[in-house]
Amino acid sequence: MALDFYWYPKCGTCRKAKKWLEDHGKEVNRIHIAEQPPTKDKLKELYEKSGLELKKFFNTSGQKYRELGLKDKLQGMSEDEQLELLASDGMLIKRPITADGKKVTVGFNEDQFKRYWL
Repeated sequence: MALDFYWYPKCGTCRKAKKWLEDHGKEVNRIHIAEQPPTKDKLKELYEKSGLELKKFFNTSGQKYRELGLKDKLQGMSEDEQLELLASDGMLIKRPITADGKKVTVGFNEDQFKRYWL
């Protein structure tokens, strides 16, 4: 079964993660995160399965994150508001997100990928 792989093709980390998965025989269903951002419901599902804090889903080094001043605003926002914001713009989402329906990883860390995807 193919892994859902939310990525931005110009992102070097995303390309490294995709190559790692493919080099290890994994089939990936590539989803362009800027052109087809996950819906609010899908993000909630990914977030709940990831076991991570919701703030880990934000691309904190992204231009849009800085423009919106989210560093100071996130703490005052509800989970629902944060999910709505993430769903509104794929460039706010940390990438890549890799999921198989049960497990979810955010970003690329080779050790984590070995644990989750091998």
